[in-house]
Amino acid sequence: MARKSIAEMSFSQVYPLLVQKAERKGRTRAEVDAACCWLTGYDEAGLARQLERGVTYRELFDEAPALNPNRVLITGKVCGVDVAAIEDPVERCARYLDKLVDELARGKALEKVLRS
Repeated sequence: MARKSIAEMSFSQVYPLLVQKAERKGRTRAEVDAACCWLTGYDEAGLARQLERGVTYRELFDEAPALNPNRVLITGKVCGVDVAAIEDPVERCARYLDKLVDELARGKALEKVLRS
């Protein structure tokens, strides 16, 4: 069976896993939502609508009100892959989000995670 690309994965199915990752380390869903909203430009209601619709990562990022220009400041590796080296923009944004949640889970302050 062929592996589904990140762009075609359901964001609403992956989102609870991101929240679980953060909550296992004492962080909150609100902090994960803040990271999602910072990256995509959605407000909380807009993010909730996207989750209800069951959008894919491609739809989430294609329909994003305003991808944060500071997202390029997110560096490092996720699953052994350097996020800056990822060519596909949807996969790169998905990995940016994963990296933000990883940083939260490692105890980094939300302000630092959001490159404030």
